Amino acid sequence: MTDHAYPVEVQSDFLEKITRAQPVQAVAEFIWNGLDADATSIDVRIEYNDLNAMSAIVITDNGLGMPFSDAPELFKKLGGSWKRPGAVTKKDGRFLHGQDGRGRFKAFSLGRFAEWDVTYPKGDELSTFKITMNAGKIQEVRISDEAKAPEEKKRGVTLTISELHKDYRSITSETGIQEFTEIFALYLADYQGISIVVDSTQIDPDKAIASRHTVNLSDISEEDKNYPIRLEIIEWRAVTSRALYLCNEKGFPLTQVERRFHTGNYQFSAYLKSSYISKLQKEGTLELAEMNSAVIAVIDEAQQAIRDYFRNRAAQEAKTVVEDWKEEKIYPYEGEAVTNVEHVERQVFDIVAVNVAQYIPEFETTPTKNKAFHLRLLRQAIEKSPEELQLILGEVLKLPKRKQEELAELLRDVSLSSIISAAKIVADRLKFLTGLEAILFDADSKKRLKERSQLHRIIAENCWLFGEEYNLSVDDQSLTEVLRKHRKILGDDIVINDPVKHISKERGIIDLMLSRSIRHHKADELTHLVVELKAPKVKINQKEITQIEEYTISVTKDERFRSVNTNWVFWVISDDYGDYASYRMTDSNNNGRIHTKDNCSIYVKTWAQVLNQNRARLQFFQESLEYQADKGASLKHLQEHYAKFLKGVLTEETTEEVATT
Repeated sequence: MTDHAYPVEVQSDFLEKITRAQPVQAVAEFIWNGLDADATSIDVRIEYNDLNAMSAIVITDNGLGMPFSDAPELFKKLGGSWKRPGAVTKKDGRFLHGQDGRGRFKAFSLGRFAEWDVTYPKGDELSTFKITMNAGKIQEVRISDEAKAPEEKKRGVTLTISELHKDYRSITSETGIQEFTEIFALYLADYQGISIVVDSTQIDPDKAIASRHTVNLSDISEEDKNYPIRLEIIEWRAVTSRALYLCNEKGFPLTQVERRFHTGNYQFSAYLKSSYISKLQKEGTLELAEMNSAVIAVIDEAQQAIRDYFRNRAAQEAKTVVEDWKEEKIYPYEGEAVTNVEHVERQVFDIVAVNVAQYIPEFETTPTKNKAFHLRLLRQAIEKSPEELQLILGEVLKLPKRKQEELAELLRDVSLSSIISAAKIVADRLKFLTGLEAILFDADSKKRLKERSQLHRIIAENCWLFGEEYNLSVDDQSLTEVLRKHRKILGDDIVINDPVKHISKERGIIDLMLSRSIRHHKADELTHLVVELKAPKVKINQKEITQIEEYTISVTKDERFRSVNTNWVFWVISDDYGDYASYRMTDSNNNGRIHTKDNCSIYVKTWAQVLNQNRARLQFFQESLEYQADKGASLKHLQEHYAKFLKGVLTEETTEEVATT
């Protein structure tokens, strides 16, 4: 046969990129070519030389081949392919994988020479010809004359890649066979009766697949058109590298996404299927898919869906162990999970705790009290942070380093960790508000509650009541200490040789001073909030207002407190106020202001206002996290966390009585 040379019109930078393909991906490309030609049998064979080194990779299919008349045009230029998006194979009508004729160049990622021995039906006979390419002259293709095929020759294409760059043992390894299985799993599931054999091993997804799960993700919208996105997760029986593939709408992998997955011992591949991916392939921008904001968003959503799926799987598997713990009464949660947040938190706990139990052989034989203690520790660590969890897993439970990282990674999912920690904070605060309301307004409790030693101490530990932006600066200190803190915050050169004089006392004591700094364009503005707490039984009237006004006057008279960018806000708080306080209020919007001059303001506040404002601040979280504070549980929370301040105010009988009402 005579060869005829044809120039190949292709850019060198493209050739450099395409010839760096991974071995399995390169061989897979030629298997796809056979499938796109209606092949029902594809065999990948490795030839070895006398030294048992790989000498050639031979890929044979029984497809329709290609007509001789089309060969020059198909091989001469990039994009020379009869395949188009949405097209189907000529004989069986299967959905096509390729479209632009790029794949053939991947032969040179494996070896220096490539020969396609083509046999195709021409009328009632079979015709044959050969196409050869050489890496040294990659911009030239040689095509032989056409001839009638010998009788023993069968229809199809045999591609021989020789002068290999190295031994590609990865193609025939267990890992390689698994990768081929992952690539062709969905195709072989959709089209029955197709055989793919790699080095004498049949690719059989049915034997390799443990389970399949599909999820609908958010559509991609572009130019008034919606592209549906579907995620299919295939769980494998064998160990895999846990890959996420971008696929066309039929599920044929076009490229692999570089993402890491922490899913415990689960082995899977995930397939992101959409006609939008086909569109990117058609436009030649598929290689830049991970820089496309719409694709990035979908990949992120897919990654989260994969995490959620395997977290649910692990939680289901943990169920039996957890039921045993519940029977032993050592499970650190009471009752059933009600809200979504509670379900998520318990799922994470169950997964971590069951893994701990499995990795510590002596856990089952540990005394019940010790098991209960370890489970409580785990719950607290999960509520705090991944770092706290890893500390407990490593230093207390002595888990292997790899397992520590794997379990802690569950919480490194920012949204999951944030949900759990936010839920804990909001739940605790709602319990606190309800419990505080009970002791402030309950007739018996408010009589027994002492202003300075009890109420004051509880409020000092919960300054978020006055706003998240405030930090506690002074707690139960003299005006002189207030001045010192004021100087420290401002960094001013204030000399404090003499104490601050109170206008009617030797030494004025401030209950609480909170400070916040608001950054403006030119300078920081500092606000001091001074809070005077009154026992709930004390009604705010002339005496109490006079007291807070005296503090205000003491501050404004002392020139050392003066600063251009400092505001002083004074509050006096109790359950109720009298007629005098009501008369002094100057604002129609009932915000309690009784005085404002220069940089000082005075307000009369009730606990009902403060509690309601906080509930309003927490309302969004309360609805989002589906949490409702129970009064009995709230008093119990207050008793557990602030028992040292509530002696004689709350008794166990009180808590039980409230819980039953």
